[in-house]
Amino acid sequence: MTTIVLIRKNNEVVVAGDGQVSMGNTVIKKTANKVRKIEKRNVIAGFAGSTADALTLFERLESKLEKHAGNLARAAVELAKDWRTDKYLRRLEALMAVGDKENSFIISGTGDVLEPEGDVIGIGSGGNYALASAKVLMDTDLSAEEIAKKAIKVASEICVFTNDNLNIEKI
Repeated sequence: MTTIVLIRKNNEVVVAGDGQVSMGNTVIKKTANKVRKIEKRNVIAGFAGSTADALTLFERLESKLEKHAGNLARAAVELAKDWRTDKYLRRLEALMAVGDKENSFIISGTGDVLEPEGDVIGIGSGGNYALASAKVLMDTDLSAEEIAKKAIKVASEICVFTNDNLNIEKI
């Protein structure tokens, strides 16, 4: 369980995530990093779900980006196809929010590659709370990073599986 928010505003893309790892109703760790940057391709991603599964998916996304010359849309579709059809990958339980300078996607294990309407993505147990608060803040003078921080803060005050220990990546 976690909260990830992706904000696209004023030529800036930010992915923020909380740091809580829970097992059942117990907090196991408060400082996990669920947000990563793929430096070579200027792509950022956040994951909600099992940590080992998400790390596997990050590696797969990175290899798809290499194979498709940094084309995030193509890499996302290819990852989703593999995720859904591969006997090993189809058991992975996670959601990913990924973005580059041009695109933002939610990628799921059911084969979905969703491009949201608007410039905000929220995933995870607190994703809807972060999404709602970020959508309201998009019409303000706040930067993408400030909106992401406030959205995670709101989610952390509502969702018991989310804390306010932030990890942020931006491009």
